[in-house]
Formats: sequence, C-alpha cells, structure tokens
Amino acid sequence: MKVDADAAGFSGSRLERITEHFEKGYVSTGKITGCQITVTRGNNVAYFRSLGQMDRERAKATSEDTIWRIYSMTKPITSIALMQLYEKGAFQLSDPVERYIPSWKGQKVGVVRKDGTVKTVKADRPISVRDALMHTTGLPGFNGPNPIDQHFAKLRGAAGSGVTLETVCELLADQPLKFQPGTRWNYGLSTDICARLVEIISGRRFDDYLAAEIFEPLGMTDTGFVVPDASAERFAACYRYEQGHAPVLMDDPATSAYRRPHAYLSGAGGLVSTSGDYLRFCQMLLGKGELDGHRVIGRKTLELMAVNHLPGGTDLEHLATGGFGEAGFTGVGFGLGFAVGQGPAATGMAGSAGEYYWGGAASTAFWIDPVEDLAVIFMTQLMPSATYPFRAQLRALVYQALAE
Repeated sequence: MKVDADAAGFSGSRLERITEHFEKGYVSTGKITGCQITVTRGNNVAYFRSLGQMDRERAKATSEDTIWRIYSMTKPITSIALMQLYEKGAFQLSDPVERYIPSWKGQKVGVVRKDGTVKTVKADRPISVRDALMHTTGLPGFNGPNPIDQHFAKLRGAAGSGVTLETVCELLADQPLKFQPGTRWNYGLSTDICARLVEIISGRRFDDYLAAEIFEPLGMTDTGFVVPDASAERFAACYRYEQGHAPVLMDDPATSAYRRPHAYLSGAGGLVSTSGDYLRFCQMLLGKGELDGHRVIGRKTLELMAVNHLPGGTDLEHLATGGFGEAGFTGVGFGLGFAVGQGPAATGMAGSAGEYYWGGAASTAFWIDPVEDLAVIFMTQLMPSATYPFRAQLRALVYQALAE
C-alpha cells in the first residue's frame, strides 16, 4: 500500500506516535497479538502499519492482506445495500416491516413484571424500515438479562445451525418486543432484518446481492461470509481477553466456522474482510458514494444516512437501553446504519461534527470524517471490544498529526 503522509496533509513523524503507542502499549506487552491501522485523507494513504502477529499459535506475522473478522462493521455495508433499493423506489423508510414480512402483523410489546414474567400490550405502531436501520425496533437479541432476550436466545438455540435470515424472522414474529418501536435504541438483531429485507425486495440471496452490487464494483475481493481454501493462510486467529493472562485463543482460523459455508448470512455481523477491502468501502463513502467511476450509493442518500435520526436530535446516552453499543453513547447520535458524532465538545473526543462510524465485536473500528476528508480503519482480533480504549486513543493520535 503506497503511503504519503505529506500529500495527505499529515506530519509523518507525528503519525509515528501511533506505531509507538500500539507497539509498546499493546503488542509488545501481549495485550493483543497484533493489529493493523490505516489512515487515509482524500486520495492519499497517510499511514499504514501491520504490527505483531495475526496468528500467535503459528507465529504468523500480520501482513498487508490479512483477513479479519469484522463482525458489526458488516452493519454499515448491509445498510448501504438496503438503501440502494430505497433509491430504486422499492420502499419508503416509513413503510412497516410487516408489509414485507406478513407474519409480523399484530406484534406485541412485552412488559417485564417484578417477578420476571412478561405481560404483553398492543404496539402503538408497527416496526418501520427506518427502525430496522436505526436499532429502534424493540426486537429481542441473543444476550442480556432481559427475560425477553433470554427466551428468544433459547428459542434460537433450539432451532439449530440450519436457520436462515428467513427462519429467524419467522421466529421473531411471535416474540414480544422490548419497547414500543421508535421510542428507545437497543443494539441487537435489527440489521439482520435489514439483510432479510434486501433478500425480499431484491429477490436475491443476501450474499449474492452484496457480491454483485457492492463488493464487485468496489473491488472488495476478500470480503464475504466464508474464507475460501485459497485464502486460508491469510486468515487471522481470534482471541478473548482474560484478566491477568495473555489473550486466549477462541477461534482457530484452521477450524473456524468461517471456513465453510453456513446458512445464516448475518447482515449484523457475518463478514470477513481485509484492511485494503474495507478501505475501498471507506473511500467510496468519502467519495460521496462513488469510487473509481462506480457509483454505489447516491450522494443525497448517503447524506440522509449519515445524519442523526434519533428523536429530537438527542444522543444514545438518553435513548439507549441495554448498556452496549460499538461507538459510545455520550454525544453520539445515530443515522441509518452509522453512529453520528455531534462534535468534539459533545463526545469529549477529537474529531468533527458530522463524522460517522462503527466498530466490531473483536475490537475493530472505522470512522469517516467528511470535514477533514479523512477515513481511519483499525483491525485486530480481541473480544470483547470494550476491553481497551483503542478507539478513543487512536482518534487522539490521528488528529494530533494533521499538518494542514
């Protein structure tokens, strides 16, 4: 990857603080086995480093073309895919999802009693497509102390490994919602519903749609739901944090579920990718929906997606329930598939008002700053993502290096 800090308007020497910070603070100490960081501005890559090992057990160094599990960094890709269909007039954001998934008609909202039992009440309105893009559906998830989540997790587990986006949507039809649609924000299954809507509206399997409409036009040749045999040597290991010990191997690349086709094509977290591929996606976003002559999404559609849609312009701190997201809550709004920063004073971090971003469960992250024409991608493989403050630290290290 060609790097030119000066052409990108950065101080190369100050960017090297990134290397020092992550090498000395995380890689050499064994807190993480390795990572990869890309900083780009305009058409120029200002900084790119591969640190440490992608696979500790096989002593394999992180390489430029390492394949990473991006988990929830799948969500922005899924959201772009659905909004491509919006641009074709296939639906409106206010459309009820039950128009496309008829079994969802008459969904109820669950109210948890003090004894843990759940009573149901009528929903004030159906879940909308906008709710699915914004995580304001009220749908149950797989984790959490809420009895509604726990009941659905058991139901999903009993369904076995052959479930698809379609069958999970059918399972959800009879499950109570955790809140009235549109009134709260809750991280969970909502983007899988977006993926299913892509299938229903386009008439194509989700992976086929992504390949034809996003990955092939952008040249994202290593992004998909499966790591093929020809690429297996480039697939990173994934680790779990364990206090007081080195990270524990939790997904061996040789035996990983990503090494074989699977039925559930999760739009919420199912993709693997490389830094180079995800950079192509980010450059398309910086290019207002276009890259190398290929328009993936319209400029005004992207603007619609990358503004705060939370009621009253509030932030996630005031609307989130469940206590977890991939981008923090204070001063952070939410658009149609992206968190949206409300400015440095609101978030307490370096950046620009109107930047948008997200992260993944294995501590990966990216952000787009349209004001500075800047994109940053951080790849590593440590779960959970809240273990270390990588993202806030990287923000400070990137912005302090801007020279113009």
